[in-house]
Amino acid sequence: MSPAGHLLSPTSSLPPLRSLITLNKEQIFSAIDNLYELYCPVSLPRAVKSQLEHGKARDDLLVQPADSGYVSEDDIDSEYDLDELRADAFERNFAIRWLTTLIANAEELPLSDEDEREREQTVDKASFILASFTKLADEDDEDDSGITRDFSFELSLFSNQGSPRLKESSVREKVSIDVRLNDAPQTTTDHTDVGLQSWGASIVFSDLLCSSPGRLELSRETLGSSPRIIELGAGTGLVSLVLAKALPHFGVSDATLIATDYHPAVLENLQSNIELNRASVETCFLDWSAPILEAPLDLLADMLVATDVVYAPEHAMWLRNCATRLLAPKGVFWLLMTIRPNGRFEAVIDSVEAAFNGSYSKTSDNRHLAILNMEGVEKRRGVGRGDESGYKLFRIGWT
Repeated sequence: MSPAGHLLSPTSSLPPLRSLITLNKEQIFSAIDNLYELYCPVSLPRAVKSQLEHGKARDDLLVQPADSGYVSEDDIDSEYDLDELRADAFERNFAIRWLTTLIANAEELPLSDEDEREREQTVDKASFILASFTKLADEDDEDDSGITRDFSFELSLFSNQGSPRLKESSVREKVSIDVRLNDAPQTTTDHTDVGLQSWGASIVFSDLLCSSPGRLELSRETLGSSPRIIELGAGTGLVSLVLAKALPHFGVSDATLIATDYHPAVLENLQSNIELNRASVETCFLDWSAPILEAPLDLLADMLVATDVVYAPEHAMWLRNCATRLLAPKGVFWLLMTIRPNGRFEAVIDSVEAAFNGSYSKTSDNRHLAILNMEGVEKRRGVGRGDESGYKLFRIGWT
């Protein structure tokens, strides 16, 4: 049982239920006790309010915790961090799915006949935790409509926008880039709609393109006045919306921005966010495994962007093959991936590197996409999930 103040997030603590017979009862009891301590002592509406109030009092964060809504990787050693974890919709839904599966397969629990009472107690406790979620949802109807978050980034404008690597000493002006988003509720049955939530990588990338535009080659000299930019796996659309509001300040006044995603509910929420911000961004369905390149995807992109979009080895291969068909000969693909040192997504970064630097998908002129450069990006306090330790930025292009 985890001591108070050191509770673990569901995604990092719950053992896989695909094969219950591989688990021992100590693992199951520990997991359920952790969930009980985490969720049952508090009401989520109160946790959300505490999170928001605490966020207003913290001026030292890049993006306020109330904006990101996700848990910092820093030790969960305060009531604020626990409130933030309890208010995390993704973690909550992950716990709900786990508990539901456990209860439905209770007979497979690795307990002997003599442990039948323990089996009943386990199911009772899991049911109690599960029921608490239903009660909390009934207490707060706002959970059904999602949560609106305001993001604000400082856009640094430089005296020499054409420089490929701009220095802080050349900053001549800073402009506020403000975006309002709706993080819609994620379903409890479909894991493919995670794009309904704003993930840490999209927040970090948005800050990066505002604070260090030269690092991402964002200028009129490098992009021209009318570039085509496509976001892959756009989710809530934060990156595309920040680009739409930032590019005119660089003299890029006629850009075509296309935010793509796969899941219908994500696309619907994405379109709502674009309308909410009155931004000039198109939306489009895109299946990386079988891309249909009809309008507006019928023309090649000068830039592709994606943040934290790979969760399985096949995703990396699909992403590479799709990017091969979308990127112009002199284009660049910026991919920011989250580093998760533990858990089931630990190796996804390796799959990205293997996909782009391994067996290539070559074009008719014998060219292929490859990682041209990669660099580490630090995790920001108050931004991202509890299983994130940092990020890796890939610059991908033709070779």
